[in-house]
Amino acid sequence: MRKITAITFYVAAAVTTGILGCSTQPSEPSYQASQTLPEYTQPTFEQYTKETREWLSENRVFIGKDKNRELAANMPTEYLPSQPNGEAVLLVHGLGDSPYSFKDVATHLSEQGYVVRTVLLPGHGSKVGDLKLPTLQDWQGVVDHHTQLLKKEFGTVWLGGYSTGANLVTSQAMKDPDIEGLLLFSPAFKPNSEAVKYAEIASYFMTWADQDPEDSYLRYNSLPMNGAAVYYQTSEMVRNDITGQTYDKPVFVMMSEGDSVIDTQYVRHTFTHVMTNPKNKLVWQGEADLNEPRSISVSMKLNEQRISNGSHMGLLFSPDNPEYGVNGTERICSNGQGEEAEALCMKGEDVWYSSWGYQEAGKIHARLTYNPYFEQSMAALDNVMSSPSTNG
Repeated sequence: MRKITAITFYVAAAVTTGILGCSTQPSEPSYQASQTLPEYTQPTFEQYTKETREWLSENRVFIGKDKNRELAANMPTEYLPSQPNGEAVLLVHGLGDSPYSFKDVATHLSEQGYVVRTVLLPGHGSKVGDLKLPTLQDWQGVVDHHTQLLKKEFGTVWLGGYSTGANLVTSQAMKDPDIEGLLLFSPAFKPNSEAVKYAEIASYFMTWADQDPEDSYLRYNSLPMNGAAVYYQTSEMVRNDITGQTYDKPVFVMMSEGDSVIDTQYVRHTFTHVMTNPKNKLVWQGEADLNEPRSISVSMKLNEQRISNGSHMGLLFSPDNPEYGVNGTERICSNGQGEEAEALCMKGEDVWYSSWGYQEAGKIHARLTYNPYFEQSMAALDNVMSSPSTNG
């Protein structure tokens, strides 16, 4: 999702110069598109996961040798509790990400008794070239279909989403009074860059918003312009859905003050004026005083942990996560800080951690990929989910 911040230049160039034709298609397999997108309307979640695995096995460009590990990270997954409470949660990942995004949150929720399912947004999990294919209807469709499947099986269904996924589930819940409430992580209701609105126009002239080597099995590094355009459509849709409306069901929101991807002020305003339930909770990773009695603020100036500020993606993962945690295998040095600093980061220099694009003299910053307050955040989430869904 941080690639959204890189679109401003590319979109402006396409629109102002009137570039004709599509950009040259590279031969790299990751940049090519599959013949079709996977089906998602199977009558059961079990059949959905089975057929999705088969499709991914045939269409994915694998990063490493452990194909089973890569498939597991990108597969729709069901987390079954040892002591079910009769409620269910559907979780939807963000642009360029995978169902692995919710590994830690889903595990926590299942430990509380919830049946948790994650879905794979069409165009994800296989190769980044497949993001040239999906439409808004594809992403809406998978969320709606799997919401309906859960509603047939459970009397209480929650929806949760990260970034673009938060847009999709919020729109779904605004139109479906049966949804119990929302769990929103870095909701991308409005992009920080106004240029993203022109991504659809730019997609007629150029194929890629950004291209980088595809070396992560958990997420895409590049972004086709179509993916940016469909993201913007989700943001436009959710803004239309909430304008002039209120939502009185329980809502948990968590976001970072340092988030360079989304318009955090718009989310704060939405939380205050649209999401009216008194039991709602906004967890704010930052230094500002929100003047919102339903909020919790936690400082992200954590020198002992070499953390400068919070990031868009750093909310979802526990410090113990094997990939994104304190000692995780994934260090994201491509962090908008210049090639020299990025090279030093990749060589193993001591780094600090921050949001994309943050710079500070004398420091090299990699992306902050975990939440130092993960346990406290989950406790706040639990409190919202255990609260009555009324306004009283």
